Amino acid sequence: MDTLNDDNDEVLFVGTAEAEHVEMYLKAIWHIKERGEDVKISTIAKMLNVRQPSVVQMLKKLNLKNLVNYNKAGVKLTEDGERIGASMMRNSRLLEVLMDSALKVEIDEEMVCGIEHHMNKQFTNALCVMLKHPRKCPHDHEIPMGECCKSA
Repeated sequence: MDTLNDDNDEVLFVGTAEAEHVEMYLKAIWHIKERGEDVKISTIAKMLNVRQPSVVQMLKKLNLKNLVNYNKAGVKLTEDGERIGASMMRNSRLLEVLMDSALKVEIDEEMVCGIEHHMNKQFTNALCVMLKHPRKCPHDHEIPMGECCKSA
């Protein structure tokens, strides 16, 4: 994650597509697990609109990074994978609450998906506090709690 800066000009952020790609997979696996379903390659492929061989390739990468346990028995998030997946779901669901309840605009899932990858813990907690620690998103799904919720 680099920033480009010419002297005192505005700072432009340049993130990595790879990191966002990893986060999308972890979020998808987390969401499938939340629904109480078995995490299958076909389900991940359908959810992310990618081909099954691409899913297998990414699961092997995530396995090497210790974000999932991927083997013949199936796919399970590791503790780190679980943390990142929950964080991504929390970000997107808080953004949905912001759009729906606070800003009174139609929820734009494409915009939510674009923003959620760039939210840090400080921003997410501030948003959660501002929204008074909502427990459910507008789609009636649980919002994973953050550190800020424990003291509320």
